Amino acid sequence: MNQEKSAQQPETSEAPHLIRHFGTLQATALNMSNMIGIGPFLTIPLLMSALGGPQAMLGWLVAVLIVIPDGMVWSELGAAMPGSGGSYLYLREGFGSKTFGRLMAFLFIWQFIVSGPFEIASGYIGFAQYLGYIWPGASKNLVVIVIGLINIALLYRQIKHIGKITVSLWVGTLLTTGLVIFTGAMHFDPKLAFDFPPGAFQFLDELNKLWGNGNFSNLKREDFQFTLGFLFGLGAASRVGVYDYLGYYDICYIGDEVKNPGRTIPRSVLISVVAVALIYILINLSIIGVVPWRDFVPADVKKPLSDFVVSVMMEKIYGRPIAIFVTLMILWTAFGSVFALLLGYSRIPFAAARDGYFFNIFGKLHPRHNFPYVSLLVIGGISILCSFLSLGTVIDALIALRILVQFIGQIVAVQLLRKHAPQLHRPYRIWLYPVPSLLALLGWIFVYSTLDWQIIQLSLLALAIGTAAFLLWSWFTARWPFQDKRELSQNVKG
Repeated sequence: MNQEKSAQQPETSEAPHLIRHFGTLQATALNMSNMIGIGPFLTIPLLMSALGGPQAMLGWLVAVLIVIPDGMVWSELGAAMPGSGGSYLYLREGFGSKTFGRLMAFLFIWQFIVSGPFEIASGYIGFAQYLGYIWPGASKNLVVIVIGLINIALLYRQIKHIGKITVSLWVGTLLTTGLVIFTGAMHFDPKLAFDFPPGAFQFLDELNKLWGNGNFSNLKREDFQFTLGFLFGLGAASRVGVYDYLGYYDICYIGDEVKNPGRTIPRSVLISVVAVALIYILINLSIIGVVPWRDFVPADVKKPLSDFVVSVMMEKIYGRPIAIFVTLMILWTAFGSVFALLLGYSRIPFAAARDGYFFNIFGKLHPRHNFPYVSLLVIGGISILCSFLSLGTVIDALIALRILVQFIGQIVAVQLLRKHAPQLHRPYRIWLYPVPSLLALLGWIFVYSTLDWQIIQLSLLALAIGTAAFLLWSWFTARWPFQDKRELSQNVKG
């Protein structure tokens, strides 16, 4: 499985190219703006609802135990193959650019056309929810349309200007999270923060019954049901945690625009994961140490405070004027997140089209400013449409769509590349390989297996339809796996 360039990739010096402008600072800013964004301010009620209390923070622990080793996978692949498209490029080369890599790259783009906009849409949904604190009568659908169009307009420009915008949005993100953490620390009430409901840790006793004594004959059906219920609840909390961490790899999607990618990409990925993990824990404790978690759990229409729990926290301490100011900062943070997402994700269809794996129109660059304007407009438009769904549906769907092809696929790609391309230059190599890869793999399997069965079915159906579409496309274009057969058929007829 050689590391050959795609047969469709331009070879001339006149091929479209991007400007390398992102250093470690800008790359880390891009990742963290994406990761923090509206996530912890929006999803804490969902997280707490998964297990019915503060013990749901275990979901964030499981999530960080997945994303740290997975971040190492991204770092090795990104440093070795710094190009636009990220996963598309890694899967293509890892599985063989002329054989199964074509299928994997196609399936990634296929699912990404939906999962990418789902993630951006979650930020728009969060923006609309927090705006509801300031403007209760605002139409959420109208808000997401306006914010989506503004986001597209800001990104419709040259990359060197975007780098400055990214850092400014990142600074706003850090100021907002810092203010929330400081306020929570100054008014922290441990009785509120650790107000566990009755039976919160009963699962430990049940697990001990299941695995500790080794005697399953005395176990009741209720013991298994409780343990399974806890695991599915932990899976739901972990999905929220994974969603909050998504974006630690965002810089990999614009590898063509990164300076010294062999060092910049691994550093920005690992710094982002560790820093945001600490920030999330502090934000969570800050909120539940001031606002009783029972006021916003479960997160549904019966508990409207769950839409803007941080604003409620600030109003409780400082009054409504200060709460409005902080809400405006959260809106700034939310916008920084969707800005970073749309920037990175708009490069993926561009990279695929440029290499002949997607529709050619997506490979066009703006004639004056050298950015993929068609891809930007399409991804931005679909993101606005996805914003009309519920937040829970958006999160579950995007996680399900990505796990099978992207996250698990990349873990396999690392192994295949190490086996079939040992000569590939790797500025960064996974520490203690293959242990981190195996940990990430087990984590993704756990998260996927605890999804709602209907979501799993939809993800498998999407994968099956994508595979059928690939086979049809390959047949009509006489490409792998039908190229040899078509050529043989033509020779026989001749």
